[in-house]
Amino acid sequence: MSQEIDYRQAGVNIEAGEAAVERIKGLARSTAGPEVLQGLGGFAGLFALNTARYREPVLVAGCDGVGTKLKLAFAAGRHDTVGIDCVAMCVNDILVQGAEPLFFLDYLAVGKLDPEQVEKVVAGVAQGCRLAGCALLGGEMAEMPGFYPAGEYDLAGFAVGVVEREQIIDGSRIGVGDTIIGLASTGLHSNGFSLVRKVLLERAGLALEKTPPGLEVPLIEELLKPTRIYVRAVLPLMKKYTVKGAAHITGGGLPGNLPRILPRGLQAIIREGSWPVPPVFSLIQGLGPVRVEEMYHTFNMGIGFVLIVPPEQAEAVLADLQKENNPAWIIGEIAASDTPYRFVPGPASGD
Repeated sequence: MSQEIDYRQAGVNIEAGEAAVERIKGLARSTAGPEVLQGLGGFAGLFALNTARYREPVLVAGCDGVGTKLKLAFAAGRHDTVGIDCVAMCVNDILVQGAEPLFFLDYLAVGKLDPEQVEKVVAGVAQGCRLAGCALLGGEMAEMPGFYPAGEYDLAGFAVGVVEREQIIDGSRIGVGDTIIGLASTGLHSNGFSLVRKVLLERAGLALEKTPPGLEVPLIEELLKPTRIYVRAVLPLMKKYTVKGAAHITGGGLPGNLPRILPRGLQAIIREGSWPVPPVFSLIQGLGPVRVEEMYHTFNMGIGFVLIVPPEQAEAVLADLQKENNPAWIIGEIAASDTPYRFVPGPASGD
């Protein structure tokens, strides 16, 4: 007769899961406002939308993950920043429509549950939620032995926001002559890391703890810089100015993301040299070597978010951004064409 076996012997530790939940309850509470009626601990989170604030509220939802950037976190044993990436990838997407983030849910799946590691990951998620001004309402933590290698996990998230129906930004009002403003990224953000690891680690053999020529910090610090959250910089501008279109520059870069918001028959003219490209991109391009076209189709190249505004408002928008220490530049304009984008040489416009 076979010896009895339990869930723990099969690789799932329920007690460790309960300990992890206790560790992260306080992190979730630190993001909650009065709208949160029930957060972590129940079967679902409850959020009371203050309908008195809106005439015709529309909910906007988005989901995303961190991707293979997680491999760098595993290699470095650094788990406190990828949660910010997870929040950023979701809230920046719904911000494109003009939505104010309300709450966030995360999904964390691990091979073997380590409560301390979970706490660090969720601490980053909570920090991202605070930066975005939304509540960490709940999520799912799954222990899946045999599915992920020891010490590794996957992290994804889901954001819900709200916008007045009449204030939805969908790009339909973009016209010839409108100005393209680019907001600075913090670096690689959360895209292109399969190529990054192939070039910098496998092909060039760079050490994560060393500082390569051209960078000011060790390589691992550069690669793990969290994705910038644009909510606090951009939402006030959407209320003050005529923002006709917005784009979150993620996988696909400027060529892949700007055309998604353009009406048929319009072209985004992007002026190369109109913003400073962070050194990490030159490092990747040179060590690859990687073609310039491939760089722009894979990475944000220093522009993480784009606004399209009437030309007469562009300088005022720039001034407001820079006054709040949000580096931004006029990086192009809209023209009439059936080709959705075109790169042209352009002089740098300064900070």
